[in-house]
Amino acid sequence: MMIERRKYLDKLIRKKENGLVKVITGIRRCGKSYLLFEIYHKYLNSIGVDDGHIIELALDDDVNIRYRNPLELGEYIRSLMTDKEKMYYIFLDEIQKVAEIPNPYLPESDEKIGFVDVVLGLMKIKNADIYVTGSNSKMLSSDILTEFRGRGDEIKVNPLSFSEFYTAFEGDKRDAWREYFTYGGMPLVLMQRTHEDKSKYLSDLFSKIYLDDIMNRNNIGHDKSVLEDLLNIISSSVGSLTNPSKLSKTFKSIKNISVSDDTIAKYLDYFIDAFMVYKAQRYDVKGRKYIGSPMKYYFSDIGLRNARLNFRQQEENHIMENIIYNELLYREFDVDVGVVEYNYKDSEGKKIRTNLEIDFVANKGSERYYIQSALTISAEEKRQQEINSLRRVKDSFKKIVVVKDDIIPWYDENGIYYVGIEKFLLEENER
Repeated sequence: MMIERRKYLDKLIRKKENGLVKVITGIRRCGKSYLLFEIYHKYLNSIGVDDGHIIELALDDDVNIRYRNPLELGEYIRSLMTDKEKMYYIFLDEIQKVAEIPNPYLPESDEKIGFVDVVLGLMKIKNADIYVTGSNSKMLSSDILTEFRGRGDEIKVNPLSFSEFYTAFEGDKRDAWREYFTYGGMPLVLMQRTHEDKSKYLSDLFSKIYLDDIMNRNNIGHDKSVLEDLLNIISSSVGSLTNPSKLSKTFKSIKNISVSDDTIAKYLDYFIDAFMVYKAQRYDVKGRKYIGSPMKYYFSDIGLRNARLNFRQQEENHIMENIIYNELLYREFDVDVGVVEYNYKDSEGKKIRTNLEIDFVANKGSERYYIQSALTISAEEKRQQEINSLRRVKDSFKKIVVVKDDIIPWYDENGIYYVGIEKFLLEENER
């Protein structure tokens, strides 16, 4: 099954031979290796690059185990580059498998040699174009570009967007939406046929890969239960305003255990660092400033969130909101939660000040969109409630309400645009 990932392919094409190492990051099993070894490889072939000038090495394969020694790896790659004129495209998959070893030429020193040294060395070869992927927490760390000393160019790969999912789904768009809404966009979910198979696959990703990676990277031992409980709590409250202090109180009231704000903040950062969870900050639209706490957390894949809760809590409004947030990230927007201060007088003439929420303020360059996620606006009272915050924003940027229903898009008297979720997700110009 060939899943089209055109947006990422276009990024690779634009960054080809740019003098930087292309660092392909993203949550494990989201399709990084497939993008490089299958999709990009075929593209290079199509423009005349022969296989002899595409060097691929899967470092998690036991036949390549010797190349987990950084010195062996560097020597091997150089031995394949016999043509001094034509460009070589070097794909190093699961590069975190390369061990960090003492420098054998400086036995008295504490100096270590690892994959960063190998890659930086290869970059000095004029006809080497280098791409690396990794899928454990070391390579998923947000500080990976720092390790390459400013010579890295990151390409973030997300789980399948709905449009990518739909290209490989056998069925109509409504069936595709129900499937995506439930099981998310991890590529291999499409290969599973039954609910039991899909559920097991997603649950195993959590228990056997993601949590183990986070624990190993951050030396977490006795606190595993706290880590898992925290994951369950934010799964249950996805899209709700919270902060470490509030979560600490939740542990005390529900679990009857004390977990400090600092510990919770640290664990949340671990989830974010591994691209399991995203954090959305609150932005004061009128004041043009960020508001510190509380904030919202969304899952990078809604299927993982659902599986974490054994598919028990299927609140359509929160799930749809999470999917829209991920879609905006896929479209390369910076996304915040909007806050609009609203002053009015009550029936007794008393002045009331309140904050209204806009689900998303999406920015990219000079573009800005205000987006509200709503299950339905069939009742006029409900529609007015959903657009109350949008009506308080007086600038000229586009304001959008995305609804679950399959509606014909339309504008109201305030210039607010209404569109169905499937059309919004499938047609990128629907914004």
